[in-house]
Amino acid sequence: MKEVKKIKDRLFKPYIPAVAIQDATARLAEKIQMDMEGKDPVFLVVLNGAFVFASDLFRQLDFPCRLSFIRLASYQGTQSSGTILNLIGLNEDLRGEHIVIVEDIIDTGHTLYHLLEELKRHQPASIRIATLLFKPQAFVHQYPVDYVAMEIPPEFIVGYGLDYDGYGRNLPDIYQIVNE
Repeated sequence: MKEVKKIKDRLFKPYIPAVAIQDATARLAEKIQMDMEGKDPVFLVVLNGAFVFASDLFRQLDFPCRLSFIRLASYQGTQSSGTILNLIGLNEDLRGEHIVIVEDIIDTGHTLYHLLEELKRHQPASIRIATLLFKPQAFVHQYPVDYVAMEIPPEFIVGYGLDYDGYGRNLPDIYQIVNE
């Protein structure tokens, strides 16, 4: 078993091993493959956290599709700031396109709600959401989350692209904060 990790000023214990993440990602890729094949979708990856998940997911898809990136942020430290910061905008025409938003984690859903409202103004043919992790107990919105690899309780986690003030993204496993 892996050990507890210290990241900045907090301790994190092992939570989801890399092999379980890869298995869940493969199952999710199969579902997306069945639903989106023949639609030439644009996978819109939310940076920074989703880049690792998106990379593993995208390489498992065997149909024509494109990849683009957007950067949004709402976390400061271990808490959501409540303010959505749109740091990098959309750079392509999405009118009539089938979009799959790729997220690392959906917590309250505020950040994604902001992104969905922005994307609707671009008049895409469809919008679907794929996430590695979903916290249904924390989710406060009504929009559908189409593809969920794993559901987890509302605890703060790091690893596999998820961070604590920029640290911990490089861990292959996911770690959960140790509450003192």
